[in-house]
Amino acid sequence: MTKRCAHSPRLRSHAAQAVLSLLVALSAPSVRAQAMSPGLQDPAAIDRAVSAFTGQPIGVPGGAARPVDRRLRLAACAAPLALSWRGDARASILVECPDAGGWHIFVATALGDRQSSAGIVIERGQSVTVALTGDGFSVSQPAEALESGAVGAWIRVRTVAKSDPLQARVVRPGLVEVPVE
Repeated sequence: MTKRCAHSPRLRSHAAQAVLSLLVALSAPSVRAQAMSPGLQDPAAIDRAVSAFTGQPIGVPGGAARPVDRRLRLAACAAPLALSWRGDARASILVECPDAGGWHIFVATALGDRQSSAGIVIERGQSVTVALTGDGFSVSQPAEALESGAVGAWIRVRTVAKSDPLQARVVRPGLVEVPVE
């Protein structure tokens, strides 16, 4: 024999509403973004700035080749982002936070026909040397090209079979570099 409380369906209803309200609040994008990354730059905002700068959406020749890596943890920028072309071939865009102690990243562009006419010197799957270069130093190691590219193009490479891909600039056949500033 079970006893029933006259208020139990009502209590269950209030509890269910409370749980539902909590789940809705936790799943709201703005609440999640604030809880997960206070004081960090929104990568989607960088994507929008790059699209506005190039006049092309992501993946279209002349626009960004792909969205900015969502794993980046860049400090929030109080000033508007500064964007400029890097190099004459317009193979990448320099995105900078002009705040004191700000950051900068390079966003590869989708070259389309310009890349094929420039002559591919590295093929996807090819073994390459990736060099990290900076003021007065250079460190290199073997890697695998995950994309084909011409001299000056930015491609993805992987240094170890299970490592995350890096963006590197093609220097010459068999050599890519990641500049460190």
